[in-house]
Amino acid sequence: MKPKSGANGTAITEFIMLGLVETPELWPLVFVLFLFAYIVTVGGNLSILAAILVEPKLHTPMYFFLGNLSVLDIGCITVTIPSMLGHLLSHKHTVLYGACLTQLFFFHLLVGVDCFLLTAMAYDRFLAICRPLTYSIHMSQMIQRILVAVSWACAFTNALTHTVAISTLNFCGPNVINHFYCDLPQLFQLSCSSTQLNELLLFAVGFIMAGIPMALIVTSYVHVAAAVLQIHSVEGRKKAFSTCGSHLTVVAIFYGSGIFNYMRLGSAKLSDKDKAVGIFNTVINPMLNPIIYSLRNPDVQCALWRVLTGRRSLTFF
Repeated sequence: MKPKSGANGTAITEFIMLGLVETPELWPLVFVLFLFAYIVTVGGNLSILAAILVEPKLHTPMYFFLGNLSVLDIGCITVTIPSMLGHLLSHKHTVLYGACLTQLFFFHLLVGVDCFLLTAMAYDRFLAICRPLTYSIHMSQMIQRILVAVSWACAFTNALTHTVAISTLNFCGPNVINHFYCDLPQLFQLSCSSTQLNELLLFAVGFIMAGIPMALIVTSYVHVAAAVLQIHSVEGRKKAFSTCGSHLTVVAIFYGSGIFNYMRLGSAKLSDKDKAVGIFNTVINPMLNPIIYSLRNPDVQCALWRVLTGRRSLTFF
C-alpha cells in the first residue's frame, strides 16, 4: 500500500516513532521493563491456555471464551511491543508507511474481537445464572464457535474499514508520531487533508463496536444481579457474584482505557497521557487478565499448579 501524494506532489513514505521516552539514557531501562512485561504477559496467558486444556473442570463455555481471550492478549501485545523493543535496541525509530498501516490493522482487529468476546462472556454468565435449565442448549459448542467466528468477522470488517479509510488521507507534512505504536488519533494529527469524515466514521463504527457490546454487557449483568439477589443463601450469592467479578473488572479496565483513548479526538494536542493509556491497552490489560481470572478461582489455580509441576498431560476438548 502506497501513501497518497499531497498538494505539493510529495508523500511521506515513513514515519518517525518517538516512543515512550525521548531521553536516550532511559532507553535501556524502558527496554528491560517492557521486555519483562512482554515475557510475563505471554507466559501468563500461555499458562491460562494450558490450564484450560489440562483441567476437565475448565472445559466449559466460560473458559472456552477465556482461552480465546488469552490468545487475543498475546496477539495484542505482540503486535505493538516487539517493534518498540526493536527500535530501542537498534536506535532506529523509523517505520515504513505500509508497516504502520499493517500494525494499525492488526491492533484494531484484535481489540475488536476482544469487544465481542467480552460480550459473549457476559451472555454466558447471564445464561448460566438466569437460565440454568436451558444453559447447555443455548450455549452449545456450536453456538460458542459461532459467537467466536462472528466476533472475528465483525472485528475484521472494522479493522479493514479504518485501514482503508486512513489510506485515503494525504501525508505530506510532519511525519513524527509521538507514540510507541501506530494508531488512529496520532495519524489523524499528521494528515495534511481533512480527517472529519474519518473521525465521524470512527465514532459511528465505534458505537457499533463498543457501544452496543457495552449496552449488552450492562443489560446482562442487570439481569444477573436481579437473579442473584433472589438467592436466599449468602454463600450462594457470594459464589454467583464471584464468577462475575473477574469479568466485570476486565470489562471496566478495557472499556475505560478505550473510551479515554478514542473519545478525545477533538483535542488540539495529544499528550503523554495518551502514551499511558496506550500502555494500559497494549501491556497492562493483557498482563492483568491472567492474574484477575486466576486470583479468586481455585479451579484455575489448581490447574495452573498441575501445569507447572507437570502432573498431567494436556488434553484437548
